[in-house]
Amino acid sequence: MSLAINTTTPEGIVLAADSRQSYRNQKGVSRIGSDSASKLFLINNRIGVAVTGLAFLQENGIPKNISKFIEQFKREVEVEKLSVKEIADKLHYLFDKKLNWQEQLDKLPDQIKDNFIKQGFEITEIKKEQYNVKFKIKDKAGNIKDVVGRIDGLVLFVAGYNSDGSHEVYNVYIPGEVIKRRDSKQKGMEYGANWIGQTDVVSRIIKGWDPRILDTAFVNEVVKQKGQTEIEKQLNGLEYAINWGAMSLQDAVDFSVLAIQTTSAIQRFSDGIQVDPGDMPGVGGPIDVLVLTPDGPRWVKQKELRIE
Repeated sequence: MSLAINTTTPEGIVLAADSRQSYRNQKGVSRIGSDSASKLFLINNRIGVAVTGLAFLQENGIPKNISKFIEQFKREVEVEKLSVKEIADKLHYLFDKKLNWQEQLDKLPDQIKDNFIKQGFEITEIKKEQYNVKFKIKDKAGNIKDVVGRIDGLVLFVAGYNSDGSHEVYNVYIPGEVIKRRDSKQKGMEYGANWIGQTDVVSRIIKGWDPRILDTAFVNEVVKQKGQTEIEKQLNGLEYAINWGAMSLQDAVDFSVLAIQTTSAIQRFSDGIQVDPGDMPGVGGPIDVLVLTPDGPRWVKQKELRIE
């Protein structure tokens, strides 16, 4: 699954990502395949990309590393003059076609239904939405629970500077949309940090809560009364007050690396959460760090081929 961090400051943009690559084998069991995968890429001298999610995509019946498609994109597309948004849109189009997620989503209801029936649950409702499938399941005691099923997809950061010196950061969701996260021309969106991949640890530390809190029964009851937007607004009051606009590039590098190191360490000693045990330790291996500034890019740390 991995973890990538973007920290945007007045001095520049920091992108950091781990190197762990995991996959599901023929039995459906998650395994660590490598701690040497590349998740961070320099598209041109202004723009970088980080990738989390699926490690491989099928091409002509053969699973190929995501990095292969990114490098191919750099060779085949004239990227030098493109804006940050144009790069984000083109990568969204590329991987949306490669993933073929619509076909997978069509098969998902039957797969999830069979799985729950084998576990002794009764399916009371199935609702297919644009990017997921929602279920209502009833256990033997008659308790009803809402479940959301999703296919394995990709999430990308596309961050950097446009030709006019302005900076932007986008999240690219496949399946899903392209969403703007940072914009130097929009007040309140200039600076800050975002994360994609296995984000629960860094979310708990910085924001003060894990998004899975919304799945708990007591929070669900309050959401029904006040609405999810209001509940998230109140929870966000727990977020640490960090002055991103005063952060130096070195501080941004330190923060990004710390977030990934801490996630890897917590995953080492834990196995999911009490209500949902058995999580995948998907963050690990060397951390690559790329810094983008108006004066050009700099690799602070990048893996190289070596002999032990």
